[in-house]
Amino acid sequence: MLNDTLKRIEKEIRENSAINAAQREELLGLIDKLKKEVSAIGETHGEDARSIARFTEASLQEAVRVTRNPELFKHALEGMSLSARRFEVSHPKLTGVINNIGRVLWGIGI
Repeated sequence: MLNDTLKRIEKEIRENSAINAAQREELLGLIDKLKKEVSAIGETHGEDARSIARFTEASLQEAVRVTRNPELFKHALEGMSLSARRFEVSHPKLTGVINNIGRVLWGIGI
């Protein structure tokens, strides 16, 4: 299930026209890093890893909507951040990757 979610995220990034080339390249690199980080925590915290991936997918979906709902987008980003927060000390790279994904998603459509 985790791998399926990550594959859907990559597919959306590759195919969505709302994402410009620079954002696409950066997001795909960040998703590669996210895969490594969630795989590491997934061995011991599978539900948390799946939650991080699902909130990342929801954030991406809200970012690329034709008519963005700012409130839903904000909640999706907050969920993504909160889902990774408990790993801030044990997996600081994960938190950094999540923050960078949020930053890039925020810039889509601007």
